[in-house]
Amino acid sequence: MSILGDGQGRKVRVVVVSALSGMTDALIAAARQAAGGDVTYAASVKAMEARHRTISRAFLSGEARQAADAAIKTTFAKLNHTLDGIGILRELSPRTLDYVMSFGERLSAELLARIVGAEYLDTRPLILTDSNYGAARYRAEETYTRIRGYFKKNPALQIATGFIASDAEGHTTTLGRGGSDFSAAIFGAAIGAAAVEIWTDVDGILTADPKLVPSAFRINSLSYHEAMELSHFGAKVLHPPTVRPALEKGIPILIKNTFNPDGKGTLISDQAAPGDFPIRGLSALPKVTLVRVQGSGMVGVAGFSSRLFGALARRGISVILITQASSEYSICFAVVPQDGQAAAEAIREEFDREIAAAAIEPPVVEDGLAIIAVVGANMQHTSGVSGKVFHALGRTGVNVVAIAQGSSEINISAVVSAQDVIKALNAVHEAFFRAEVRSVNLFLLGIGLIGGTLLEQIVNHHEILADEYLIRIKVVGIANSKRMIFNPKGLVPKKLKALLSGGDPATASVGTEILPVDLPEFINRMKTLNMPNMAFCDCTASEQVSALYAEILEANIPIVTPNKRANSGSLAYYKTLRSLSKNRGVPYLYETTVGAGLPVISTLRDLALSGDKVRCIEAVLSGTLSFIFNNYDGSKPFSALVRDARAKGYTEPDPRDDLNAMDAARKVLILARECGMSLEFSAVDIEPLLPPSCFKADGVEAFFTELEKSDGDFEKRRHAAAAAGKSLRYVAVIEQGAARLSLRTESPGSPFLSLVDSDNMVVITTDRYIKLPMVIKGPGAGAQVTAGGVFADIVRTARTLV
Repeated sequence: MSILGDGQGRKVRVVVVSALSGMTDALIAAARQAAGGDVTYAASVKAMEARHRTISRAFLSGEARQAADAAIKTTFAKLNHTLDGIGILRELSPRTLDYVMSFGERLSAELLARIVGAEYLDTRPLILTDSNYGAARYRAEETYTRIRGYFKKNPALQIATGFIASDAEGHTTTLGRGGSDFSAAIFGAAIGAAAVEIWTDVDGILTADPKLVPSAFRINSLSYHEAMELSHFGAKVLHPPTVRPALEKGIPILIKNTFNPDGKGTLISDQAAPGDFPIRGLSALPKVTLVRVQGSGMVGVAGFSSRLFGALARRGISVILITQASSEYSICFAVVPQDGQAAAEAIREEFDREIAAAAIEPPVVEDGLAIIAVVGANMQHTSGVSGKVFHALGRTGVNVVAIAQGSSEINISAVVSAQDVIKALNAVHEAFFRAEVRSVNLFLLGIGLIGGTLLEQIVNHHEILADEYLIRIKVVGIANSKRMIFNPKGLVPKKLKALLSGGDPATASVGTEILPVDLPEFINRMKTLNMPNMAFCDCTASEQVSALYAEILEANIPIVTPNKRANSGSLAYYKTLRSLSKNRGVPYLYETTVGAGLPVISTLRDLALSGDKVRCIEAVLSGTLSFIFNNYDGSKPFSALVRDARAKGYTEPDPRDDLNAMDAARKVLILARECGMSLEFSAVDIEPLLPPSCFKADGVEAFFTELEKSDGDFEKRRHAAAAAGKSLRYVAVIEQGAARLSLRTESPGSPFLSLVDSDNMVVITTDRYIKLPMVIKGPGAGAQVTAGGVFADIVRTARTLV
């Protein structure tokens, strides 16, 4: 509904209304049913009539209601007669369809006029158009003259039909979908209205479609040109042609919410305030087709573009976007999907000789695309806007197919895959309107000790992150060995452990989906959701999961993991993951694969980036072995210390999983590779700690029985070291392209003798740190420190995603 004042601010002169919600679609469906011989259209018409009678009963009574019902009956009789004729002829021309559609506005306007006691105005005699049925173009001067003449004779409040008009022969035409707003703007321009108010079901024009971008907010004001750009590229609140008549006459347009009349709405005028952001808003055309023409025969040929677009114009094909290479070798343009093949045919027909001579190539038609438009007058005065747009798109994995920017610099348009529209809009919206806020949509796999602790840390720290650091972590997907749970709007972390353990699904938030776990499907769901700022966190120790890392990185989804399997697997796979991360600019963070929360890998990278060269790394990388040898002073047998370590939780349930040094060897291999060494796991030299009989023992107790037999050998080595004033430590060494782990004696002053309990230590000797090596020391295991390191990596992805 639109309301117009009289230009002198005295009163409202005309209210332009559209049909009842859904009425136009129902009329089109009924007409098509009739044309197809489907007699059920009669039932649809009865339902439409009943709906209008219900409104009459609600607002009118007595003679007024009888008169309204009689008018409704008469109008629907005419509609039925028209549909019956369509059914007999089995033909539905565009002209007849326009006439059928006109019943919606005529019924609603006449009924509202009776309810409010105003005059009903059928606008068809006043708005003159051409005969382009379905999207007729109005003739401004003749239309304005008719409207002014009418209002001189009819000063009372008019309730006018929107959307409909007539051609020179008096046949009913329509102005295109959303044409009621256009009708209002035409009336406003004709009578010199002080303002055109458009009353709809939203609070005004928003920075983006809230159905696609939940964080969109209302725009206070914008210029006519900004409004035209936004409406052209899909802003549904405003019909694109609506702005033109108001622009020509300098009439402000105010968009208000019928259900929130006290809201400020959005004002469109030539005096729009600059605004606080470089852009006003975003919009999108979710379905377009791109047609591309290229060839050497285009270069330097005058009139080529004229022939190209002339051929399209003769077919009645409207071009949405155009972009041409500066070399003149290629040109591409976007059209609505239904015009794609017709455009290609028109080009082949126009340039048949050039194509036959291979001067230009046959046109290429690419479907499944969309256009996103970034609009704002402030872009004219702000550098770096384009860079920010394309950085946001690239960072979230959106490929740009084509780009266009008008010379006015108030619109940057990008053609992207249709499946990326929502992700693209959200990424750009966040980059400009929430630039200070970093967010991550997190998919978490593995809720064991580390994953469960990570969830607790997210719960306990999310308010501080949001309030003090403006970082928001939203868990949208999670899985353990039994269940997987998804909710694009975000899951409640406090409830997840219970839900994953078989808790009542009724306790989950609205929109939550709980399914049996299926690893490939979990990854597929993550990719299909295609959300901006996603990150995948693997808190398992599964090789099956790490085997999917390449697929995840190829989908431009960052990975955070404490899982060592990928980086200690084949060298080729390690290089593939590093290459994918580097070439695609997608974070692949695995700080906690070595040393839990200790900053070992990041330090090695910083040293390399700053030009330093690592000469040697010596390290104690096993918390289990660190505890055992830190406490092996002869007061207890070696086997007793292993039992103590197991009792304190420093070993796996079967201590052999730690004493075989395989875990430490994987860490060594990762560090060696981070230093640039091309090593396979088989190249890591591992000195066995235990005799083969210990590993052959059947069960843990049998293992301890065998281990006790070796206590004497361990004591001999300890005693010999002590006699020389030294102590035993199991140390990894990376040097001169080789990596090894061995039990060695450490002299007084060795940094490894300062270790306590289960601490880890990494000693790094470089060109710069040669006299006094760098020492990184601290807990190298434990759920809290490991989960904390993972948490820190997740926060790092938030910092890089925007």
